[in-house]
Amino acid sequence: MIQIRIFALSAILIFTAAAVVQDTRSAAASSASQSPQSPPTIASIVDREISTVEKQIVEAAEAMPEDKFNFSPESLNIPGSEYKGVRTFAVQVKHVASSNYFIWSPLTGDKVPESIKDGNGPADLKTKADIIKFLKDSFALGHKAAATLTAENMLQTTGNSKSTRLRLAEFGVAHAYDHYGQMVEYLRMNGIVPPASRGKSD
Repeated sequence: MIQIRIFALSAILIFTAAAVVQDTRSAAASSASQSPQSPPTIASIVDREISTVEKQIVEAAEAMPEDKFNFSPESLNIPGSEYKGVRTFAVQVKHVASSNYFIWSPLTGDKVPESIKDGNGPADLKTKADIIKFLKDSFALGHKAAATLTAENMLQTTGNSKSTRLRLAEFGVAHAYDHYGQMVEYLRMNGIVPPASRGKSD
């Protein structure tokens, strides 16, 4: 009887040891298959900020129906309002995109497209699809600009600007958020809940 118990105990110990070894090997293999996460850099941090505001602005632009893309609060004819001469929704979007080019091109060395004459963007861009493509292309330049930042050069000035490279990169983000707020108001004036607010208590 004692021999049977010793045999059973030995079998359990052997089985447990084998299982532990197997689990250890599996864990090691799993760990080896996962690439180690790279530490954050100034470029990756700024790039993430650009991605965040890009997502909100592009989604807001896509949420406005084509037939409302040229909406302006001025069209509401509210007595005593200060809406006279304000940008349409389409021009708000083109303004963000144009500003992105003006702000971020000094970091990348790219030339501002010749079609951009001022902050209101190319006059020949009329359709929603064309304007959103213009917007997305401008944020692609932002990601390219972020990639140029290093710990060594972020406080250097570039071109004729007195601003540091980091300041220019971050200003593009701040400026975009400023106009995102206006775009949100335009959406709500048309009864549209901004995508970033959907599913939340409104």
